[in-house]
Amino acid sequence: MDRNHILLPDERLDDLHRNNYQIIQNSKKFCFGMDAVLLSGFAKVKKEELALDLGTGTGIIPILLEAKTEGKHFTGLEIQEESANMAKRSVTLNNLDEKIDIVVGDIKEASKIFGAASFHVVTSNPPYMTDHHGLTNPDLPKAIARHEILCSLDDVVREASKMLKPNGRFYMVHRPFRLVEILNKLTQYHLEPKRLKMVHPFIDKEPNMVLIECLKGGRSRLTVESPLIVYKEQNVYTDEIYDIYGY
Repeated sequence: MDRNHILLPDERLDDLHRNNYQIIQNSKKFCFGMDAVLLSGFAKVKKEELALDLGTGTGIIPILLEAKTEGKHFTGLEIQEESANMAKRSVTLNNLDEKIDIVVGDIKEASKIFGAASFHVVTSNPPYMTDHHGLTNPDLPKAIARHEILCSLDDVVREASKMLKPNGRFYMVHRPFRLVEILNKLTQYHLEPKRLKMVHPFIDKEPNMVLIECLKGGRSRLTVESPLIVYKEQNVYTDEIYDIYGY
Protein backbone atom coordinates (compact mmCIF):
# COMPACT_ATOMS: atom_id res chain seq x y z
CA MET A 1 0.00 0.00 0.00
CA ASP A 2 1.26 3.50 -0.86
CA ARG A 3 1.95 5.20 2.45
CA ASN A 4 1.33 8.60 0.86
CA HIS A 5 -2.27 7.82 -0.09
CA ILE A 6 -3.74 6.00 2.90
CA LEU A 7 -4.21 8.85 5.37
CA LEU A 8 -7.50 10.68 5.79
CA PRO A 9 -7.73 14.26 7.14
CA ASP A 10 -6.30 14.62 10.69
CA GLU A 11 -4.66 11.19 10.51
CA ARG A 12 -0.97 10.47 11.00
CA LEU A 13 1.46 7.56 10.84
CA ASP A 14 3.29 6.58 14.03
CA ASP A 15 6.35 4.30 14.14
CA LEU A 16 5.93 1.28 16.44
CA HIS A 17 9.68 0.49 16.64
CA ARG A 18 8.97 -3.17 15.85
CA ASN A 19 9.59 -4.79 12.45
CA ASN A 20 9.33 -1.33 10.84
CA TYR A 21 5.60 -1.44 11.59
CA GLN A 22 3.56 1.76 11.60
CA ILE A 23 0.05 2.55 12.80
CA ILE A 24 -2.53 5.05 11.61
CA GLN A 25 -3.96 7.32 14.31
CA ASN A 26 -6.18 10.37 14.59
CA SER A 27 -5.34 12.55 17.57
CA LYS A 28 -8.74 14.24 17.42
CA LYS A 29 -10.43 10.89 18.07
CA PHE A 30 -8.35 8.55 20.23
CA CYS A 31 -4.71 7.45 20.25
CA PHE A 32 -3.35 4.40 22.02
CA GLY A 33 -1.54 4.91 25.30
CA MET A 34 1.22 3.27 27.26
CA ASP A 35 -1.27 0.84 28.80
CA ALA A 36 -1.80 -0.89 25.44
CA VAL A 37 1.95 -1.16 24.85
CA LEU A 38 2.54 -2.57 28.34
CA LEU A 39 -0.21 -5.13 27.83
CA SER A 40 1.46 -6.25 24.59
CA GLY A 41 4.67 -6.80 26.55
CA PHE A 42 2.91 -8.66 29.37
CA ALA A 43 0.77 -11.00 27.25
CA LYS A 44 2.16 -14.23 25.83
CA VAL A 45 0.91 -15.85 22.63
CA LYS A 46 2.63 -19.13 21.83
CA LYS A 47 3.30 -20.82 18.54
CA GLU A 48 0.11 -22.05 16.80
CA GLU A 49 -2.12 -20.11 19.21
CA LEU A 50 -5.04 -17.92 18.16
CA ALA A 51 -5.50 -14.59 19.95
CA LEU A 52 -8.37 -12.10 20.16
CA ASP A 53 -8.21 -8.50 21.36
CA LEU A 54 -11.50 -7.11 22.69
CA GLY A 55 -12.03 -3.41 21.97
CA THR A 56 -8.96 -3.19 19.77
CA GLY A 57 -9.33 0.48 18.80
CA THR A 58 -6.89 1.16 15.97
CA GLY A 59 -5.38 -2.32 16.25
CA ILE A 60 -2.33 -1.55 18.36
CA ILE A 61 -2.38 -4.72 20.48
CA PRO A 62 -2.81 -7.29 17.66
CA ILE A 63 -0.10 -5.54 15.60
CA LEU A 64 2.36 -5.45 18.50
CA LEU A 65 1.58 -9.03 19.55
CA GLU A 66 2.21 -10.19 15.98
CA ALA A 67 5.60 -8.48 16.14
CA LYS A 68 6.54 -9.74 19.61
CA THR A 69 5.18 -13.30 19.73
CA GLU A 70 5.01 -16.49 17.68
CA GLY A 71 1.20 -16.62 17.67
CA LYS A 72 -0.45 -18.13 14.59
CA HIS A 73 -3.22 -15.58 14.05
CA PHE A 74 -4.58 -12.44 15.71
CA THR A 75 -8.04 -10.87 15.62
CA GLY A 76 -9.19 -7.47 16.84
CA LEU A 77 -12.84 -6.70 17.66
CA GLU A 78 -13.89 -3.04 17.59
CA ILE A 79 -17.36 -1.46 17.72
CA GLN A 80 -16.42 1.96 16.34
CA GLU A 81 -16.27 1.71 12.57
CA GLU A 82 -13.91 4.66 12.18
CA SER A 83 -11.33 3.10 14.52
CA ALA A 84 -11.75 -0.31 12.91
CA ASN A 85 -11.19 1.26 9.48
CA MET A 86 -7.91 2.77 10.66
CA ALA A 87 -6.93 -0.60 12.13
CA LYS A 88 -7.66 -2.41 8.87
CA ARG A 89 -5.60 0.09 6.88
CA SER A 90 -2.72 -0.28 9.34
CA VAL A 91 -2.85 -4.06 8.97
CA THR A 92 -2.67 -3.74 5.19
CA LEU A 93 0.05 -1.08 5.39
CA ASN A 94 2.22 -3.51 7.37
CA ASN A 95 1.46 -6.44 5.01
CA LEU A 96 -0.25 -8.36 7.82
CA ASP A 97 -3.56 -9.27 6.14
CA GLU A 98 -2.72 -12.98 6.41
CA LYS A 99 -1.95 -12.72 10.14
CA ILE A 100 -4.46 -10.18 11.52
CA ASP A 101 -8.22 -9.77 11.06
CA ILE A 102 -10.12 -6.69 12.22
CA VAL A 103 -13.82 -7.30 12.87
CA VAL A 104 -16.45 -4.63 13.48
CA GLY A 105 -18.71 -5.75 16.29
CA ASP A 106 -19.91 -5.39 19.87
CA ILE A 107 -17.95 -6.90 22.76
CA LYS A 108 -21.26 -7.90 24.34
CA GLU A 109 -21.91 -10.15 21.31
CA ALA A 110 -18.34 -11.42 20.91
CA SER A 111 -19.04 -15.07 21.75
CA LYS A 112 -21.90 -15.08 19.23
CA ILE A 113 -19.66 -13.52 16.57
CA PHE A 114 -16.74 -15.92 17.01
CA GLY A 115 -18.21 -18.90 18.85
CA ALA A 116 -17.44 -20.39 22.24
CA ALA A 117 -14.00 -21.82 23.06
CA SER A 118 -12.48 -20.42 19.85
CA PHE A 119 -9.30 -18.73 21.13
CA HIS A 120 -6.26 -19.71 23.17
CA VAL A 121 -5.64 -16.12 24.28
CA VAL A 122 -7.90 -13.11 24.81
CA THR A 123 -6.55 -9.64 25.60
CA SER A 124 -8.29 -6.41 26.51
CA ASN A 125 -7.50 -2.83 27.41
CA PRO A 126 -11.08 -1.98 28.36
CA PRO A 127 -12.66 1.33 29.40
CA TYR A 128 -11.57 2.07 32.97
CA MET A 129 -14.10 4.62 34.15
CA THR A 130 -17.73 4.10 35.11
CA ASP A 131 -18.76 7.76 35.39
CA HIS A 132 -19.57 9.45 32.06
CA HIS A 133 -21.90 12.29 33.01
CA GLY A 134 -21.69 15.49 31.01
CA LEU A 135 -20.11 13.98 27.92
CA THR A 136 -20.99 15.67 24.64
CA ASN A 137 -21.20 14.15 21.17
CA PRO A 138 -17.81 15.39 19.88
CA ASP A 139 -16.20 13.66 22.86
CA LEU A 140 -17.83 10.31 22.09
CA PRO A 141 -14.99 8.40 20.32
CA LYS A 142 -12.57 9.17 23.17
CA ALA A 143 -15.26 8.67 25.80
CA ILE A 144 -16.19 5.22 24.48
CA ALA A 145 -12.55 4.17 24.83
CA ARG A 146 -12.25 5.52 28.39
CA HIS A 147 -15.70 5.12 29.95
CA GLU A 148 -18.02 2.14 30.27
CA ILE A 149 -20.57 3.51 27.80
CA LEU A 150 -20.93 0.64 25.32
CA CYS A 151 -19.60 -2.19 27.49
CA SER A 152 -18.91 -2.89 31.15
CA LEU A 153 -16.20 -4.83 32.96
CA ASP A 154 -18.75 -7.63 33.33
CA ASP A 155 -19.27 -7.73 29.55
CA VAL A 156 -15.54 -7.94 28.85
CA VAL A 157 -14.80 -10.66 31.40
CA ARG A 158 -17.93 -12.70 30.62
CA GLU A 159 -17.26 -12.77 26.88
CA ALA A 160 -13.55 -13.46 27.33
CA SER A 161 -14.36 -16.47 29.45
CA LYS A 162 -16.88 -17.80 26.93
CA MET A 163 -14.46 -17.54 24.00
CA LEU A 164 -11.42 -19.06 25.70
CA LYS A 165 -10.58 -22.70 25.22
CA PRO A 166 -10.03 -24.77 28.41
CA ASN A 167 -6.79 -23.53 30.03
CA GLY A 168 -6.82 -20.52 27.74
CA ARG A 169 -5.37 -17.24 29.02
CA PHE A 170 -6.91 -13.81 29.50
CA TYR A 171 -4.70 -10.73 29.76
CA MET A 172 -6.00 -7.36 30.84
CA VAL A 173 -4.69 -3.94 31.87
CA HIS A 174 -6.83 -1.85 34.21
CA ARG A 175 -6.72 0.57 37.12
CA PRO A 176 -5.73 -0.54 40.65
CA PHE A 177 -8.62 1.33 42.30
CA ARG A 178 -10.98 -1.28 40.80
CA LEU A 179 -8.81 -4.29 41.65
CA VAL A 180 -11.16 -5.88 44.20
CA GLU A 181 -14.05 -5.63 41.75
CA ILE A 182 -11.84 -7.00 38.95
CA LEU A 183 -10.67 -10.05 40.91
CA ASN A 184 -14.22 -10.84 42.03
CA LYS A 185 -15.48 -10.58 38.47
CA LEU A 186 -12.70 -12.77 37.08
CA THR A 187 -13.29 -15.58 39.54
CA GLN A 188 -17.06 -15.29 39.01
CA TYR A 189 -16.50 -16.25 35.37
CA HIS A 190 -13.93 -18.99 36.13
CA LEU A 191 -10.92 -16.96 35.06
CA GLU A 192 -8.39 -17.62 37.80
CA PRO A 193 -5.85 -14.80 38.30
CA LYS A 194 -2.35 -16.26 37.98
CA ARG A 195 0.01 -13.26 37.49
CA LEU A 196 -0.40 -9.68 38.66
CA LYS A 197 1.98 -6.79 38.02
CA MET A 198 1.55 -3.24 39.30
CA VAL A 199 2.78 -0.32 37.19
CA HIS A 200 4.10 2.77 39.03
CA PRO A 201 4.84 6.09 37.28
CA PHE A 202 7.81 6.62 39.66
CA ILE A 203 9.35 4.33 42.25
CA ASP A 204 7.95 6.45 45.11
CA LYS A 205 4.45 6.89 43.65
CA GLU A 206 1.45 4.60 44.03
CA PRO A 207 0.56 2.37 41.04
CA ASN A 208 -1.73 3.72 38.34
CA MET A 209 -2.05 0.54 36.25
CA VAL A 210 -2.33 -3.17 36.92
CA LEU A 211 -1.57 -6.01 34.49
CA ILE A 212 -3.34 -9.33 35.09
CA GLU A 213 -3.03 -12.80 33.53
CA CYS A 214 -5.79 -15.35 34.15
CA LEU A 215 -6.19 -19.04 33.35
CA LYS A 216 -9.56 -20.40 32.25
CA GLY A 217 -10.51 -23.01 34.84
CA GLY A 218 -7.19 -22.73 36.66
CA ARG A 219 -6.54 -23.48 40.30
CA SER A 220 -6.20 -20.69 42.82
CA ARG A 221 -2.58 -19.54 42.97
CA LEU A 222 -1.56 -15.94 42.29
CA THR A 223 1.98 -14.68 41.69
CA VAL A 224 2.50 -10.95 42.33
CA GLU A 225 5.44 -9.98 40.16
CA SER A 226 7.98 -7.25 40.77
CA PRO A 227 6.47 -3.83 40.01
CA LEU A 228 7.14 -2.06 36.75
CA ILE A 229 8.48 1.48 37.17
CA VAL A 230 7.87 3.79 34.20
CA TYR A 231 10.21 6.73 34.85
CA LYS A 232 13.57 6.76 36.63
CA GLU A 233 13.46 10.58 36.55
CA GLN A 234 11.24 13.19 34.97
CA ASN A 235 10.75 12.41 31.23
CA VAL A 236 13.32 9.58 31.31
CA TYR A 237 11.99 6.03 30.99
CA THR A 238 13.46 3.09 32.87
CA ASP A 239 15.36 0.47 30.90
CA GLU A 240 12.43 -1.95 31.19
CA ILE A 241 10.09 0.54 29.52
CA TYR A 242 12.59 1.17 26.72
CA ASP A 243 12.82 -2.59 26.22
CA ILE A 244 9.03 -3.01 26.02
CA TYR A 245 8.77 -0.19 23.50
CA GLY A 246 11.67 -1.58 21.47
CA TYR A 247 13.79 1.57 21.52
